[in-house]
Amino acid sequence: MIQLPEKFIHTIVGVHQERGALWLEHFEELIQYCENRWSFQVQAAYPLSFNFVAPVLFHNGTEAVLKLGVPNKEIITEAEALRMYKGNGCARLWDADTDKGILILEKATPGHTLKTIVDDDEAVRLASAVMRKLQVSPPLRPLFPSTADWAKGFDKLRTRYYGSTGPLPERMVRKAEEWFAKLHKTWRNPQLLHGDLHHENLLSAEREPYIAIDPKGLIGELEYGVISFLMNNLPEKHPSDIMRRRIELFSTELTLDPVRIMTWGYCHTVLSAWWCVEDQVGDPLKSLELAAVFEKLLEEKA
Repeated sequence: MIQLPEKFIHTIVGVHQERGALWLEHFEELIQYCENRWSFQVQAAYPLSFNFVAPVLFHNGTEAVLKLGVPNKEIITEAEALRMYKGNGCARLWDADTDKGILILEKATPGHTLKTIVDDDEAVRLASAVMRKLQVSPPLRPLFPSTADWAKGFDKLRTRYYGSTGPLPERMVRKAEEWFAKLHKTWRNPQLLHGDLHHENLLSAEREPYIAIDPKGLIGELEYGVISFLMNNLPEKHPSDIMRRRIELFSTELTLDPVRIMTWGYCHTVLSAWWCVEDQVGDPLKSLELAAVFEKLLEEKA
């Protein structure tokens, strides 16, 4: 029997409510179903956040990774994004049953995250190399959400708090809403983005120096695609110095507009604060602190 961590259980219930509780209730049955259908043995799980992820060993000795989540649209878009990337800069999708929330993925070996790279400049360059490989035109059918769809999260915030912004500062939410609107009016070359490309979603592999895992699948500007990386693995003191340098490097490596990166970054971090409140997961204050960093960097550019 697999013992799930209490924090993971809390996250599943916080995000998915009754559907999450029901999924947890039948979790052992789901594991058994997977082992019987694909003839593998589930090994000890990796550290868990929003999904169950564990290495598996097939009866013929082949290794892979099993990812299980409460069935939802993100499972579907992740599977489709993996299919569109075709293993180029990203883990390969071996099989899937999205109705049951099941993905079977290529295992990255040795699988060290980009957090192991001490030189931050080198980490940015390695991430940029992966991002260049992940540049894919949006599909014709409207499967993936766009950054404009994500921005509608503020409508949900104001609905919950009767037009106000609840625990989030009105000034910051209003500015994020206004900037989101301006940015979307001037979209340039939107494409399929990973949507959550940060240090822990970049793993060392044998066939490429690093490959991405866990794509959300998001339509937006490439400038938006670097935001998750900018927010991740920052020092407690003077994060603005690291952030400024990363933006400079990404702008050079990927030919991006630094001001648009900062503006998207401000909007996204305020939105992330709302997601923390909505899902009862994470620290909204930390997201707001990062929004303040982006705001400071923009003031320097003015």
